[in-house]
Parts: sequence; structure tokens; C-alpha cells
Amino acid sequence: MPTTVEQNKRPDYDDVIVDIADYVMNYNVTSEEAWSTAKYCLMDTLGCGMLALGYPECAKHLGPLVQGTQVPNGARVPGTQFSLDPVKAAWDIGCIVRWLDFNDTWLAAEWGHPSDNLGGILATADFISQQRRSRGLKPLVIKDVLEGMIKAHEIQGNLAIENSFNRVGLDHVVLVKVASTAVVSWLMGASKEQIMAALSQAWVDGQSLRTYRHAPNAGSRKSWAAGDATSRAVRLSDITMRGEMGIPGALTAPQWGFYDVLFSKTNKDQKLKDEEDRKFKFQRDYSSYVMENILFKLSFPAEFHAQTACEAAVTLHPDVKGKVDDIEKVVITTHESAIRIISKEGELANPADRDHCLQYMTAVPLIWGELNADHYEDGFHQAHPEIDALREKMVVEEDLQYSEDYLNPDKRSIANAVQVFFKDGTKTEKVAVEYPIGHRNRRDEGIPVLKEKFKASLSKRFPASQANEIFKLCTENDSFDQMQVDSFMDKWVI
Repeated sequence: MPTTVEQNKRPDYDDVIVDIADYVMNYNVTSEEAWSTAKYCLMDTLGCGMLALGYPECAKHLGPLVQGTQVPNGARVPGTQFSLDPVKAAWDIGCIVRWLDFNDTWLAAEWGHPSDNLGGILATADFISQQRRSRGLKPLVIKDVLEGMIKAHEIQGNLAIENSFNRVGLDHVVLVKVASTAVVSWLMGASKEQIMAALSQAWVDGQSLRTYRHAPNAGSRKSWAAGDATSRAVRLSDITMRGEMGIPGALTAPQWGFYDVLFSKTNKDQKLKDEEDRKFKFQRDYSSYVMENILFKLSFPAEFHAQTACEAAVTLHPDVKGKVDDIEKVVITTHESAIRIISKEGELANPADRDHCLQYMTAVPLIWGELNADHYEDGFHQAHPEIDALREKMVVEEDLQYSEDYLNPDKRSIANAVQVFFKDGTKTEKVAVEYPIGHRNRRDEGIPVLKEKFKASLSKRFPASQANEIFKLCTENDSFDQMQVDSFMDKWVI
């Protein structure tokens, strides 16, 4: 006979939730490389936000939900005069750092941008610090922010190494929500039980579809989705800290848990996986691996799978300059993930569509020798029909070795090659770039470029004296990690 009742025995928390909570509570970061990289990541992430503030489509989203609202000791949004509740401040910070697709990246079975978590981390740290100061207590210090970043990077990145959320149609910002929830709860002073409860809320919260990242629906939501996720983490952490209970079987509950509801099918054949395949897999324990290996976008505000194609295109620009009409075809050799995510043909409807098009991101530097955020704007695109004309001449091919090396943990390459063929039968060399300048393998070369990028971004937003003060504070202050968070945030008010 069919079962007519359910066994109502409360389960223990799922192992995945327990492991994350243990890591956040107990792991001691000892890697000097991780601490150093986290500081550069903080600089780079905030710099990306300052650049984004110059774009009205981004700026329109910022500020209090009710105009004129004043929040005593509220969390500040860098580069503005806004002082907001920490949930909206997290949204705004997350929005500006992601808007131009210029902040750091992690590539594996899943991909994403772990510095997106800074929205929740920085807003919460600033709010807590000001509250503490108002009561005569010591504020948090920058080292607390850096530790939160290292751990949020690790949670998001480690979950992404073996688990493809995109293949079941889910957007990677689910991992931003989970990582931010763990770290924000920790910053709020949560116990292990409270961190687990907050994490369970994040897993059952409902997750974004990838619809807005892919043709033919790609659009600007992809630029604020992470801000939305990290702000939701602040809200869920706050709810938990008020005494809300957790959902221990959030992942594994039969029929109703995350695995059965959202992780049980593949995009390719829609066949149910067996029970073990539905569970997350892990390549390694939580440590500081992700921060140490994070990929910085230093030269191009472009989806990361195309970064090396952009570098190759810049190299080929002198051979192409003034000869665009003479091109017969352009062959882009790439890896499977780039083909699946950003290879497009047809009309590109908006800037968000263009900065996720491999062909567009290759065409612009071939023609002009550079690629910046202005090149994606409607006005520029409409003024230069030669971009789409060149896109139509492009052929995209997969190199199986590129695809294999992309997933190899000892290589983690993001290779692309570009070659141009002319109508007269001549051709350029095939320029292949295996590792972009933001890769760990090129750190010595990349950090000076990161600093220049940071300096330039500050100059776009602040008066020269203020920009110079912030730059020196971040690059020349030996006690930077001991600076109080609210004092640091004071420097970013314009």
C-alpha cells in the first residue's frame, strides 16, 4: 500500500553545510600569498566599482529605496555619499564592482567572480564597525575584511571546481549567496549553529536562472545579479541572527531539497541522475587555494573566457590596421566553455550582450588595438558597422587540448588563438595565448598592471589629492591590514 504518512525525524545538518561552517569558524589563514593577493583583490574590486560609477545605467540603481532616507551609522557605498542600511549597501557595492565585468574571475566546472562577495562583506564590516564605535567598542579592521574575502573566495571557488550549476540552468550567483552568507554571519558574530542555519536558508532560498546571460536574452541583469545575491546573504544572515531556525536537510531532503529539486537533471539529456551524482563533489578541502589562484582582469573588461583572445587580437592589430576590408576570414581557436558561453552570431542588443560575445571582443581590438568599456556602448557600436561586418567573417573552432588544459588543476589555462586570413591569400601568424596576464602564472608581470589599473580608476572618480591618498594608503602603508574599517570607508566618500 502507498505510504500515507511521513517520518518526521529532524535530520542533522547536511555535511556540506557543516563543512562550510567549520571552515569559516576554525580555519586559520597562514598563506602569505593569500593575504597579499587578497589586498590586491580588495584594491582591484573597489577600482572596478569606481569605473562603473561613470555609467548612468549603473548609477541609476544606487541609493536608498526611499529617497531621502537617512540611516544613522549606515554602511557607505564607496565613491558616493550614500550611507545605507547594510542590505541595500551590499546590493549597491555588489552592483558597481560587477557592472563592467572587470573584477576577478574563477573558472572551473562552474565559473564566477568571487570578489562579488565584497558587497556583503564590506557593507557589513562598515556597519558593524560604526555601531561598535558608537558604543565605545573597537571597530573591525581591514584584516577582518581580507580574511572574509579569502574565505568567501574559497567557498565559492571550491564548490565550483567539480560542480556545474550552469549545466542545470542555474546562475553562478547561487554561490555568491552561499559564500557571502557564511562569511557575513561570521562577521556578525554568529555561532557555528547560526552559520549553519543561515547557510541552510541560502540553499533553499530559490536561485537565479542563467537566462539573462545567454543569447538571445542576455541583458543588464547579469551586471547586478551578484549584488542582489550578496545583499540577500546579508538579509538572511540578519534573519538568522534574530533567532530564526535553520533547515538542516536543505540540500539532501528527498523530493524537497536542493539536490532533488534543482540539481537533479543535466542540460544535455534531461535524464535524472542517480542519487550519488546529484550530490556535490569536491576536489580538495577548504583552504586558501582559490584566492592564491584567482584570475584578475587587468587589460580588458571582458568575459574571462575571451581574455586571451583579446590579448592575441591586440598583438595582431598592427598586421590588420587599415586592412579590415581585405580580410577574408578570422579563425578563433578556443576551448569548450568559451564556445558554450560566449560564442554568438546575429544582432547584439545591448552592452551586456556585447561583453559576452567572443567575436565582438576579438573584433574590437583587432580593429583598434584596444578594448575598454566604452566600446560596448550603443553609440560606439552603432557608429562602427565594421565590427559586425568582421564578426560575420569569424570562424570559431575548438582545440581539444585547450579544453582539457582548462580543467586541469595543475594548468588552469584559458587558451585562445587568433589568425587572420586575407583575400589575397596571405595570412598573419597564428597568435596563441595560453595564460592571460591576470593568471597566477603571470603574477609578477600582472601586479604592476593591477596597480596602474587601480590608480587610473581612482582618478576617474576622485579629485587628484583624494585619489592619491587612497592609492598610497593601499600600496605604501605597512599597517594597512590593521586600519579600522570605518576609517578606511571614510576615505571613499566623495
